[in-house]
Amino acid sequence: MRSRVELRVLGPLEVWHAGASVSLGGPRQRAVLAALLVRANDVVTAQYLTEVVWETPPASPESNIRTYVAGLRQRLHQAGADGSRLVTEAGGYLFRVFPGELDMQTFSQLIDRARQAQDEAELARAAECYQQALGLWRGNPLDGLPVGARLWAELARLEERHLSAVEQHATTRMALGEHDGVIGELRRLVLQHPFRENLWSRLMLALSGAGRPAEALQAFQDARRVLRDELGAEPGRELQDLHQRILRQEAVAPPPVPRAAPPAGPVTVPRQLPADVRGFAARAAELARLDAILASTGEHGTAVPVCVVSGTAGVGKTALAVHWAHRVSDRFPDGQLYVNLRGFDPTGATMSPAEAVRGFLDALAVRPDRIPASPEAQIGLYRSLLADRRMLVVLDNARDIEQVRPLLPGAPGSLVLVTSRNHLTGLVAAEGAHPVTLDLLTVADAREMLARRLGTDRVTGEPQAVDEIIASCARLPLALAVAGARADTHPGFPLGALARELRDVRAGLDVFVIGDAATDVRAILSWSYRTLSPAAARLFRLLGLHPGPDTAAPAAASLAGLPPHRVRLLLAELARAHLVVEHAPGRYSFHDLLRAYAAELAVEWDSEPDRRAAVRRVLDHYLHTARDACRLLDPHRELLTVEPAESGVDCQPLADRAEARLWLAAEHSVLLATIARAASGGFDTHAWRLAWILVDHLDYGGRYHDLAVTHLTALEAARRLGDRRAEGYAQRGLGGAYAQLGQLGQAETHYCLALDLYAELEDPVGQAFVQLGLGRVLARQARYAEARDHAEQAFELNRAALNRIGQARALNGVGWYEAQLGNYRKALVHCQQALLLQRALADRRGEANTLHSLGYAHQHLGSHQHAVACYQEARELFAGFGDQYNVADTLGYLGDAHDAAGDAGAAGDAWRQALDIFVEIGHSDAERIRARLSRLRAGYVETDGMPAAGR
Repeated sequence: MRSRVELRVLGPLEVWHAGASVSLGGPRQRAVLAALLVRANDVVTAQYLTEVVWETPPASPESNIRTYVAGLRQRLHQAGADGSRLVTEAGGYLFRVFPGELDMQTFSQLIDRARQAQDEAELARAAECYQQALGLWRGNPLDGLPVGARLWAELARLEERHLSAVEQHATTRMALGEHDGVIGELRRLVLQHPFRENLWSRLMLALSGAGRPAEALQAFQDARRVLRDELGAEPGRELQDLHQRILRQEAVAPPPVPRAAPPAGPVTVPRQLPADVRGFAARAAELARLDAILASTGEHGTAVPVCVVSGTAGVGKTALAVHWAHRVSDRFPDGQLYVNLRGFDPTGATMSPAEAVRGFLDALAVRPDRIPASPEAQIGLYRSLLADRRMLVVLDNARDIEQVRPLLPGAPGSLVLVTSRNHLTGLVAAEGAHPVTLDLLTVADAREMLARRLGTDRVTGEPQAVDEIIASCARLPLALAVAGARADTHPGFPLGALARELRDVRAGLDVFVIGDAATDVRAILSWSYRTLSPAAARLFRLLGLHPGPDTAAPAAASLAGLPPHRVRLLLAELARAHLVVEHAPGRYSFHDLLRAYAAELAVEWDSEPDRRAAVRRVLDHYLHTARDACRLLDPHRELLTVEPAESGVDCQPLADRAEARLWLAAEHSVLLATIARAASGGFDTHAWRLAWILVDHLDYGGRYHDLAVTHLTALEAARRLGDRRAEGYAQRGLGGAYAQLGQLGQAETHYCLALDLYAELEDPVGQAFVQLGLGRVLARQARYAEARDHAEQAFELNRAALNRIGQARALNGVGWYEAQLGNYRKALVHCQQALLLQRALADRRGEANTLHSLGYAHQHLGSHQHAVACYQEARELFAGFGDQYNVADTLGYLGDAHDAAGDAGAAGDAWRQALDIFVEIGHSDAERIRARLSRLRAGYVETDGMPAAGR
């Protein structure tokens, strides 16, 4: 007789036999079993399992898979279950499951029975089957397990079937008159799936049917707010019609119970298209071309149809793409994705494919803890989610094929619409993309465009003026749109006056005409510019020199060399003229065409010395304010000596650590752009200094890629300057960045180069810092004795230099590595010496690290309460610095200490807090914490002893 087991995947993975939970081993071994159960009774290839278990597979994944399979068999056998169920086949592996054992299969069977009952109009039986099926769900499928893109896509489909069952269960119960009974569950689910309009409609129907119309109307407002704020879309017609019927106090009935199973869909239906263009006209031939391409999509086998709309700036590529996308949106029932790739942003802030994919995953409602860390894995997940679905993907303003190719779906069903100023002939040649080239409008089309915006009577009433406006705008849609907007806002002005104004402005701006039709738009933009006061006009020009992407008022004051209160008035004037937008309180931005226009005006009207002085002032603003912020975060950090700021620079006043963290967070993107701008603009000293000053900010936030990029820029700047000390700082920063990224070979190389430079400069403190860094690299390889030697060398170097802060931090390093070697009492001696010195010197940052080390030593000596106290104090100190990584790392160890003391509840709380932070910053240590939580749920925890890189 076969051994019966209970297999549960609709929640945390669990296997039960004879009333006891079966221990399944580590997270990767559990992930293998999860993949086999999701594909139960089917052969699963080793390649599939590899893609499930690893984002970046090891050199020989098949060997690891065999080990995991053998481990699963052994654990099943030890638990008295039948290990022979896990079969090795020629093509891979298979897990035999019998009826009634796997909750996922039982769920599907119950749903099938419920739908059969619906077909037979037996609604009470259908509701009971749905209730039983939904009762099998214990949370998110395979919650807490690291799963790759392939398995996540299957889980997403399973979750979709779950939500569909919830909707049908609610519909069935409402048909039975049980409105009150479904309200609570629907309220919970709309919070979890706020973009799913079917859930909102069921909630509104239930509330209305229960005699609570006011709450139903409030539910609509809640749904509308979420959809508008997050997706930029209004609720669909079904939801709006239901809202109107409730407003009119009409009787609303639940939707009819379907007689067949609804098709499965994606996790959510994103509707990211921007609003359609008011008064869109002409382009009949291009629209027909796109319609023909869509009609022929089934003729290309497995190829994904791609359309490339190209043309010069301002010719209406985006308007055409968005208009056509709205026309055909019903042909793509699984949603529309849209992204502006900023391929021709004048600041050079082009969106990377990785950033675009991450935005798409957010739009597809992928939970942050399910998003892989590497860009390649994220692209794989994105393609998996689009497989077998009909979605329209609009990639607007692409620069080149390298920016587009990673964003193409991998399977047929979807259509991609690309716009670009370039022809992207490589995409046409390699991917079989369909080119659609836009030219200037014909005179007739331009007249139709103005007529739709201004009204036929007004346009036909002044045909000569209209023809002159069209000629002045060179039949360019963007220029015509701006001219039409000006005429529309002054309906009493004759069009002849507008034509004369255009003609006069063109005569005064010949300097901007370079043979490109798009240059005529400058005449249109100049209307607003010419209304400015001289001071506001100068500020507008100088804003074109700012690194971007936006500007705060103090930075604008430094750029202009004016007092902040004066600049705020000028910024308000620019905002009234629609030349800048205050998109957040005190922060201003403008369109890329306006930025380009402002920069060109600056070149024309401001001398090169004046422009360079403005750029230097704004660089000084960021350099000195960032230095002040970092000094507040850690007063004992090695800060650079910098020259006084230029006259006219307004540094942001920062009162405390909290204000410093807020300023750094708000200016993060600007600071990165500033480093790049300084390096490209001949301000190399600003570039390397600002990169070094931002080390702690980037490190605390887990932004290790940014840390590496900024220090590569700093290294190039230092070498151009021939500044060996600057090069030492840059090499040291790169060592730390690569160590955090896990690229230990590169980290060691850069640290060794930095060590040579500091030795050449006879800088013992610099050498000591590098020795500690090398120790951390060795610790990541579990070479703790060698790491301790480096920490001891750091201590001697700091002692020779009379650097007491460095001595204390090195002593803590020695203590930490002694603890890793199992010498816990030696660790206590060193760390307690370090703590005394740090408290005497008020080195709070060093104190936090040392308290963490002391907690670790106490924990392994069995002094769990001492360990908990040390970890808690360390966590509070790290939080004060805004050091998210170390807060999470300390919480992980705090959970270990609580668990060792027998307090499983406190352990779980600490681990869950740690996991939330690791997921937020995208750190790989999240997997380690998930494993602890999974073991806790299974009834035991085996801490894996993985230490941090070194205190």
